[in-house]
Amino acid sequence: MKNQFLLTIFLIVFFLQPSHAQQSESKFGQDEILEDLEYLKKSLEDAHYNLYSYTSKEAFLENYKNVKKSIIKDSVSLLQATTIFQKIISAANNGHTEIDFPGTSYRNYAYSGGTLFPLEIAFENNKYLIRKNFTDNPDIKIGSEILSINGVLMKDILAKIYPQVSAERTYFKNAKIEMYSFPRLYWQVFGKQDDFKIEILFNETVKKYSIKAVNLIEDYEMKRTEVLNSKMDLTFFDVSAYLNPGNFSGDEQKYQKFIDSAFVEVKKNNSKNLIIDLRNNAGGNDSFSDYLVSYFADKPFKWHSEFTLKTSKFLKEHTRKNNDTTAPFFRKILYHKDGDIYHYRFDQYQPQPKQKQFEGEVYVLVNRQSHSQSAVTASQIQDYKFGTIVGEETGDFPTLYASQFQYTLPNTKIAVKVSKGQIVRVNGSKKQEGVIPDIIIKDHLLDEEDEILKGLLEKLN
Repeated sequence: MKNQFLLTIFLIVFFLQPSHAQQSESKFGQDEILEDLEYLKKSLEDAHYNLYSYTSKEAFLENYKNVKKSIIKDSVSLLQATTIFQKIISAANNGHTEIDFPGTSYRNYAYSGGTLFPLEIAFENNKYLIRKNFTDNPDIKIGSEILSINGVLMKDILAKIYPQVSAERTYFKNAKIEMYSFPRLYWQVFGKQDDFKIEILFNETVKKYSIKAVNLIEDYEMKRTEVLNSKMDLTFFDVSAYLNPGNFSGDEQKYQKFIDSAFVEVKKNNSKNLIIDLRNNAGGNDSFSDYLVSYFADKPFKWHSEFTLKTSKFLKEHTRKNNDTTAPFFRKILYHKDGDIYHYRFDQYQPQPKQKQFEGEVYVLVNRQSHSQSAVTASQIQDYKFGTIVGEETGDFPTLYASQFQYTLPNTKIAVKVSKGQIVRVNGSKKQEGVIPDIIIKDHLLDEEDEILKGLLEKLN
């Protein structure tokens, strides 16, 4: 896809500059919030490809009415406004129709000496497991199950966090909470707390601990890595080559040079197996992923079986203001009648010349953090039988409503992302599930212990 077709979950950049100056949190009047709320509702109804695909119109409107009733303050902060609007957009249950985590408010909170809950969580088998411990208490073991925080059961805490997260199903909401991080979202919903009483289950024994919040910058952000951390890498394990292409975005020329050189080295090494890692991958642009696939595809291919778009009055106005209307893609948006759903066709992508291609066995690693275009690419490889998928089910569906476009609400200027298209995976299935691996190996705790790669190498050796 070109830039206008981006299928990506963007990493939030919280600290763009090393300034410690606190910026004041913007405030908005009740009338401004209500105007933006109505604008958000109408724009979603007009511009979304299929707003009621994963929810009923009745449920969506009932939620809207309840959120609107809750706006009773004369003055609302930017953080509060973001939280309000997320509750509206997340009710569509579409992962690519979303309002991002409130990064500006988080930055301001950080530089005012903000603190956070000190335990990160992984969601596995309906349990809430500690994956990172930022306390100074060594008795709190990694892998323990958190049962409650300050007397509130985890399921009840999550019931208040879920409305801030856009996703098609709980499995994907949990993956996104892992991605954004539980401590950040806990702060957004429950505010600053300095002390926590937690109940933990470890070795079939329930234990209680009192723990302190940690400094957001020095004791949390400076000590952790993001869950979405895919990066370019080529490594060799005996007869197997391991290739992580990184996210499918950024400098495309640099990306292609890396892929070209990687496959030259794989040829030199006479590798029998090629392991491609699409885990913890934010996705991106199909022109990146197709270039990768062209090195081991044995026939022309596409990244989808069907790609359709919906035009609308709202989308047309946005397109005229922000895009090159002489380009074929945008010209078609303006050409069709409001509400029309139409096909946009791509040519088949051609494999690399035979002398450049890898002809051994291909294995593709995925996990619940294989987002967007990385999930679409895994399904493409699986459906064409270009390789074997290994790992755990992706959070994102490979058939999905996406092709995001972005606009801002008129008063608060909060950015809104809306799906204007539908992508159907290569085999035509519209089943509401992620990419199901051919070889199942679970990624426990999303930590440095690499169960999936290790498990595959053991099978290959």
